Parts: sequence; C-alpha cells; structure tokens
Amino acid sequence: MQTLADKGGLEAAAASASWILISIASHCSNQNNNAYQPTGTCLPNPTLHDQVQTLAHFFFIFFFPSRNRQPPANRTEPNPHDGAGMEQPLSIAERGAQVKVTFTTTEEDIQLPESKRQLLVPADIRRYGLSRILNSETMLDTGVAIPFDFLVNGSFLRTSLEDYLQGNGLSLETNLTLQYVRSLIPPTFEASFEHDDWVSAVDVLSATSAAGRWSADRFQPGQDRILSGSYDGLLRIWNASGHVIATSPSSGHGGHSASIKAARFLSSSQIASAGMDRTVKVWKYTESDHFTGELKPTLELYGHTGSIDSLEVDGASKRVLTASADGSIGFWTASKASAPEVDASLLPGASSTKRRKISSSVTAAQRVPLAMLAVHNAPATAAVFDPRDRTVAYSVSQDHTVRTLDLTTGLVVSTLTTSHPLLSLCAIPRASAPLLAAGTSARHVTLIDPRTSATTTSVMTLRGHTNKVVSLAASPDNDYSLVSGAHDGTCMIWDLRSVRPATKDEGLGSVSEPAYVIERESRQGKKKAVAGDGCKVFSVVWDKLGIFSGGEDKKIQINKGRDVVA
Repeated sequence: MQTLADKGGLEAAAASASWILISIASHCSNQNNNAYQPTGTCLPNPTLHDQVQTLAHFFFIFFFPSRNRQPPANRTEPNPHDGAGMEQPLSIAERGAQVKVTFTTTEEDIQLPESKRQLLVPADIRRYGLSRILNSETMLDTGVAIPFDFLVNGSFLRTSLEDYLQGNGLSLETNLTLQYVRSLIPPTFEASFEHDDWVSAVDVLSATSAAGRWSADRFQPGQDRILSGSYDGLLRIWNASGHVIATSPSSGHGGHSASIKAARFLSSSQIASAGMDRTVKVWKYTESDHFTGELKPTLELYGHTGSIDSLEVDGASKRVLTASADGSIGFWTASKASAPEVDASLLPGASSTKRRKISSSVTAAQRVPLAMLAVHNAPATAAVFDPRDRTVAYSVSQDHTVRTLDLTTGLVVSTLTTSHPLLSLCAIPRASAPLLAAGTSARHVTLIDPRTSATTTSVMTLRGHTNKVVSLAASPDNDYSLVSGAHDGTCMIWDLRSVRPATKDEGLGSVSEPAYVIERESRQGKKKAVAGDGCKVFSVVWDKLGIFSGGEDKKIQINKGRDVVA
C-alpha cells in the first residue's frame, strides 16, 4: 500500500526528492551563489556532483516517463547548422522554477536549527512534498514521519506554491514564510443513532470528558455513554454501539412535560436537564448491567418564567447555570440538602403539580435557585462557568451583550456589547484568561476577550456558516480550536492559528475560515437543503471519543474527534 493518498501525492514526493538533489548539486557547483541551502549539504567533489545530477535525472525518468518521451512543445529541435548542432539552453519553465521558503513553527519540539530554515524548493511542490522534506534526515530527522500542514499568511496551503503565488499576485522571487504545524486529520463519519424526534441536546460520558473526571473512581473505563435530549421530552442514554440503555419517564411519571432543550452529565450517576417546561430536573442514573439502566428524577428546580434554552454544569461543586428566554441567568445546586426550599403555593402550576404527584409513582423534591440574575434585556441564550474560577460566569443574549457575572455577589462585573444577537457560547481555556466564542444570528462566530482591560471587544471573527450558529464546543486537546453547530446543517471545525486580515466588506480585525466542514450524513446523495432546512444542527459536543451532534434530522451523528486539530 502506498504511504501517500494517491498518485499525485507520490509524484509530489518524487518531484520533491529529485529537486532537492538538483538543488544540492547546484549549490555544490557554486557555494557562494546560493545562500539558501541548509549548511552541511555541500558536495565539493565534481564526480559526486555529477552523480547527484544523474540520480535526480533518474527520479524524473522513473516517476514521470511520459514527460521524457517527447520534447516540450515550446522547445525546438537543435539546428545542425546553428552552433554545430549544440542543444539550445532550456527555458526557465523547462528547468523547473524554484521558490525560496523559510520554515518556521511555534512548536518547540519540532524546531529546525537556524541554518536549515531557508531552502529552495520546486515551485510546483505541495504540502505532501514539503512534509517529506521536513521529515528527511537532513532536516528534522523525525524517524517516524510526522504529517505536516503549512500556514502561509495565516491560511492553510491547499495548492502548490506556484499556484498560491499566482493566486495572490506574487512573483516566483518572493521569499515565502511557511509555518508548519502537525497535520489536521479529517473528522471522518463514524456512526449515527436515530431518534423519534428532533435531537436538541447531546453530551458524552467518557474517561476524557469533564463528567468522567468528576466521577473519579466511580467511572468504569470502557463504559462510555452518550446522553441525548429530544423534542419529544425524553432523555436517552446510549452505549457506544448505538443501543439505548435507558429512557427517562414521561411527564406523568416525573419527566419533562415539554421539549428538552439542554442536558448534561454531572457525573456517571447524575444528570441535569431543562427545556420548554421552564423546569430544571436532576436525575439519578443507575445501571443494573452494561445493557440496562434507569433514570429516576430526584430534584425539580423552579424559578424561570420562560423556556430554558441552555444549561451548563460543574460536577465538582454540583452547581448548575441556566439561560432562559425570560432574560435571566439561573444559578442552582444539584444537591437536595443545600438547595433552598420554597413554599409550594408559590411554585408555577402548584395545583396541577399536586394532582400529578398523586398519579405518579415518583416524588421529586422541589427547590428554587441559589440566585436568579435578571441581567439581560432580551432572551438569554447561553451561560458558562469561567474555566479557572467557578465563582465567575459569562452569559450572552439576544440583546447583543456578553456579561461577566460574580456568582458570589450576584452582580454584573462587566458588559461588552457586540453588533449582533448572540445565540451560543463556549469558553476556551487559556493561561492568562479564557477566550469566549459566541455564535451569532449573523451566521458567524465572534471571539471575545472578556477582560475589562481588553482594547477591543472582538478578537477574531470565524466566517463560513450560512445560517445562525446555535452551539459551540472547545477542543479537548488544545486551546486553539473549537467546533460550531449551525442551522445551515453543518458543524465546522476552526483552527485559530489560521488567521488573515479582514477584507473591506468584512470590516476591521482578523478573520478565520473553517479547517473542516462536517455535513449531515443523512443528507448524503441528496440535494443540499436551502439554509439547512430539514437538517439543522441544534447541539454539538467535542470529546476525544468523538464529535457528537444532534439535529433536525432526528439523529445523533458521530465524527472522529481525536487529533483532528493536532
């Protein structure tokens, strides 16, 4: 089996090898006229120089025989009466144009020595050939080949160097700086699980997920679980094989009385969910064996007067954050002992609740929030904890604002105003301060520095979606990538290392474009839906186990999630 994906990749590798040999030979002919070859490659022996040229010629004849059978179309045969039949010099195109490149990287373990960073390479080389050059013994000498990608002015190289230069109006004399990074691995489709209704919420329990870590020794390695919430008002727990292990009871037996909009694992044995019935429910989850489980409601939390569209949890402290259409952010505890009690007569629908309990075999304690923060002037769409300090939260709303909340005092610390309604939110952990990614109704994701000392509100804009962005999740592997889910029926993976200046039409600042686009597998072979109709994505989560998304096609879709952005 060939190590490269196709014949084109093999040809690129062969071309790269031969042109390296040609470059070495040329360098050795005149050491002082070529300052761009790495040091230590000089072959002063003329005989060895000729051998290198011969070997390079062999590469071309062996790998590209068709190019050696006929003379080039733009070259005439030698005239026996002109120059005693001597062959005319080859044109620049025939000799093969070269481009001077400078290799750089931000990854310390794969840094090149200063003397090897500049090199002449063939103009028609692509990233496969460039990757082979870097892995060679004279460069990084990696032993085990590392696939690389290359950033040019903030964008990933997806063409030959020659095509890139021509496309950007640059000459072959340009010295290109190539930033090399470990290669992106496509998030290939792995599986999908079907529901009876739209899938509005997904979460994962695994050894690498937050809930798995919160569970400590209680989590059994290998017993990965997938949680889904649906518009039919039911929660389902699946195993990795796609079998439903447990389903939540109906509203008459303690379940939700309307569509579920959000659900999260607090641990391997506790789940929180919320939805259009304006209630947060906490569930105890148990398994009698690896194929049968039970969801039992243990706590009902009341306080919102509108649909609850977002829910975030911290399993270590058993705290819950909710964002509601009533404009409020709810702060709750999932512990029955520490949750504030309330007079039952003050609960919404108290009389109907009483009648329901009589007919139900399950009685769940009813509690109210630790704090209800009425901080937004329009529906609140998402809230998240600060990754470093769980007493701090961030919320977004259709009122265009991002607010920093002190959960200890219940006060708004700061308010940042953006240009569009904000619909989703995730925090990307970083050393100094988290970076917030907010999905907008304007079909893009805006990156925000929430610190009051920040000079600008928007750090970067991620462009590519064609409908509103309603779900976001940070990468489990690093602090420079995330995935977004949108109503256009796609999930997009973003690498924040790839950035370019915004065009005039895009406004000021920096822009990034998606590294990968994940389409809904249910639409394969079908005409692309206008604005995602019939396949809208409602929820996405990224774990090393996979990228899990749910949507209007009534499916949980699983795509490869490990090492997608290395």
